[in-house]
Amino acid sequence: MVSINQAKNQTSKASNQMSNKQTATTSSTDQINTNQTNNAAATSVTSATTGGAAADSQVLAHQIAADLLHIKAVTLSPQQPFTWASGLKSPIYTDNRLTISYPAIRQRIAQGLATTIQQLYPQVDVIAGTATAGIPHAAIVASLLDLPLIYIRSQPKDHGQGRQIEGHLASNSKVVVIDDLISTGGSVLQAVQATQREGAQVLGVVGIFSYQLPVGQANFVSADLPCTTLTNYTSLIETAVAQGYISAQDREILQQWRQDPQAWGAQFAN
Repeated sequence: MVSINQAKNQTSKASNQMSNKQTATTSSTDQINTNQTNNAAATSVTSATTGGAAADSQVLAHQIAADLLHIKAVTLSPQQPFTWASGLKSPIYTDNRLTISYPAIRQRIAQGLATTIQQLYPQVDVIAGTATAGIPHAAIVASLLDLPLIYIRSQPKDHGQGRQIEGHLASNSKVVVIDDLISTGGSVLQAVQATQREGAQVLGVVGIFSYQLPVGQANFVSADLPCTTLTNYTSLIETAVAQGYISAQDREILQQWRQDPQAWGAQFAN
């Protein structure tokens, strides 16, 4: 396995391309606490990330949040909400696929994910990416950690061998699944189940950003599976206020949405 210092050396060149306001850190993460249910703020640092590492994780959470806002991977519009594919009205829209086009941000994310996995899941022997957004990040992380890579389709192919999982996955493999965005958790948990059906053990899910929705937290509790993200809705809103993307009044609107998205969106129903 590649050491943290070695991985940092591989990413330092790309990180230097960012402005002086953007500083790389070596740790992560905000973890959905699977021992708490329906707590609107039930995101905590894993027990494996304590002391100085926990402080570093908060720095990284705000750095990644600033990155996402800067490249417009996250857009906030509390006064004119977006409509998600599900029909849900939302004051936030996220497209983390944009991160792969920015080398320094891409490498900062990969290093954060790799560090998180080494800290929380040292026994991992396979990295999995969700199709399609999780694949590029999983590929970089697997390279940093010198581990096998697989990716998981949303459903089996309807031709050929009908595979849902691409790459070699041995029975009893210990897998960490990487996704770019956690909302309700439904799609990534389906990927987890597909992996488990192949006889593998899924240790946990690691991602870039979480909306911290109560339904998502409850779904991971029900699945008895930890989910950890580099940054989250709370850190994003704090960063957005601090950097002038939104007002304090907008922050209140955004917090109301996270507590009950359905009720919040109902006010915009035709």
